[in-house]
Amino acid sequence: MPSYTVTVATGSQWFAGTDDYIYVTLVGTEHCSEGTLLDKPMYNDFERGAVDSYNVSVGEDLGEIVLVKIEKKKYWVQDDWYCRYVTVKTPGGEYLEFPCFHWLVDDKEVVLRDGREDDKTIIAKQHRKKELDTRRRTYRWQEWQPGFPMSIDASKHKDLPRDIQFDSEKGVDFVLNYSKAIENLCVNQFMHMFQSSWSDFKYVMQHWKEDFMFGYQFLNGCNPVVLQKCTKLPDKFPVTHEMVAICLERGLTLEEELEAGNIYIADYEVLDGITANCTDPCTLQYLAAPICLLYRTVRSKILPLAIQLGQVPGEEKPIFLPSDAECDWLMAKIWVRSSDFHVHQTVTHLLRTHLMSEVFGVAMFRQLPAVHPAYKLLIPHVRFTIAINTKAREQLICECGIFDKANGTGGGGHVQLIQKAMKTLTFRSLCFPDDIAARGMDNVDELPTYFFRDDGYKVWNATKSFVSDVVNIYYASDEVVQRDEEIQAFVKDVRNFGLQDFDSCGFPKSLKTLDQLTEYLTVVIFTASSQHAAVNFGQYDWCSWIPNAPSTMRRPPPTRKGQTNMKLIIESLPDRGRSCWHLGAVWALSQYQENELYLGMYPDEHFIEQPVKDAMEKFRRSLAEISAGIRQRNEDKKLPYYYMSPDKIPNSVAV
Repeated sequence: MPSYTVTVATGSQWFAGTDDYIYVTLVGTEHCSEGTLLDKPMYNDFERGAVDSYNVSVGEDLGEIVLVKIEKKKYWVQDDWYCRYVTVKTPGGEYLEFPCFHWLVDDKEVVLRDGREDDKTIIAKQHRKKELDTRRRTYRWQEWQPGFPMSIDASKHKDLPRDIQFDSEKGVDFVLNYSKAIENLCVNQFMHMFQSSWSDFKYVMQHWKEDFMFGYQFLNGCNPVVLQKCTKLPDKFPVTHEMVAICLERGLTLEEELEAGNIYIADYEVLDGITANCTDPCTLQYLAAPICLLYRTVRSKILPLAIQLGQVPGEEKPIFLPSDAECDWLMAKIWVRSSDFHVHQTVTHLLRTHLMSEVFGVAMFRQLPAVHPAYKLLIPHVRFTIAINTKAREQLICECGIFDKANGTGGGGHVQLIQKAMKTLTFRSLCFPDDIAARGMDNVDELPTYFFRDDGYKVWNATKSFVSDVVNIYYASDEVVQRDEEIQAFVKDVRNFGLQDFDSCGFPKSLKTLDQLTEYLTVVIFTASSQHAAVNFGQYDWCSWIPNAPSTMRRPPPTRKGQTNMKLIIESLPDRGRSCWHLGAVWALSQYQENELYLGMYPDEHFIEQPVKDAMEKFRRSLAEISAGIRQRNEDKKLPYYYMSPDKIPNSVAV
């Protein structure tokens, strides 16, 4: 009687084990085995982290094993189980691997096929189609707000499919985490709680008023994607040479400095017309849409030259200058920092990393079967993303959520801001080198301390090289890409449904070449990992000193010079309550997950082919070299930049 050895691996996360009955059925090309209970006498099967082996005897040769069916049935109470993988050793000694990485909930079953991307049999083809049909019913699109990227159809975290929920919901409860921070707001306790970031926080607190610190943040702060080279002043910002001549170091006129490429601009036009938070009738709150002109000095520092606190010039929109009274100039810079905070939180962070990664994730689940190489490549990079976004919609950006409590764009302004920003979101702006070049920020000699750019180039290139290695293992030519109906459906789903077919977005409707496929998959991975890390994990460092990143302003922007004093500045900044919520927010959002998986760490072996494992190892070596180089560079820096260091980049958007 033929006998197969079936080995089952249980996950190591919390509550992964089960006491329920587990049955296995082997499906071959010739015959199908009976459902066999996997149970050893006097042994606790399927404990968390366990790898258990069982003999399965059959009455006849099954032929080539193509599917393994795992069933879970209740023993006493329903007990969810996480299965990592199943291996089968045939009577002839052949080992077959069947990746799973699924939760089995209630009395459910999962049908697995071996990890090779090979549909030789009708059974395998039918399984592939059935899997996608089931997924499309499970992962449905929903429009959370008009004009937003589409999201998953689930109003609460508990409504999500079990496979994409957090292991422990408590750990990502925004209200709970923010409350922890607020409870510790007594200064000494607060600083002890956050001492891992104390050095950066202290430096910012000591130097935030300085023009150098103001300019530096455009390069390496939380929002290093706004600044762009300015070769011609916009008509709406009538800065003259006479206004700024005292700040220019090269003996050139302003026009000549513009032509020489020494002038930069940060324009917050996207905030123009956004409704300020009016959820608290006791506290008026204000927004502005400033324009800031900056200058590259002979030592390549970036310093502010002029600030206008609105988009329409006029008597009530004076242009503030470094030569103005100290409080006038400081207030203008504070307004820019507040506006930058809003754009960072809502556009750079929420829209361009969180929401976009969810679009990619939902489309992946709907269109790519588990055996598809693109699914295996992307699945680590959407880990917990849909869950964290659902929690955000449930607690953070919803009506009466934390945004409403802390931010000047709360009460609906943040919704307007995303709707407006969606109109300028493009695929090319998510391609890291293209975005840097489009903003005129790609010249290393001109901006030698733009570490976000330099480190980002290295990580982008390493990621793209890895993706290219994997793509070339499975795709022999451009024609193979064009014939891949599933990858084409994935790309189409992202654009037509996830982005609601915005004509201006430039997202491809199809992929025709190996290079296009490589770039597209690189964008998905880079957005979820490196780009998110760069704009997320520095939030406590840069935003915890309230005057450097006010989450709201309680007085309107000044309309005349000479009327601002320190009393007015203090009255303009957020009150104690909103500051508490703000501090709790930037702390919670800056925390890494417990047992975080960093870029290149792939403990779940979705790929079983050795060439891909070799490519992963090559990728890890490249990332390690980048991390080592960044550590060496940072050794003598008062403000080290490490947000793009691969050893600090989580695989996915999970916080």
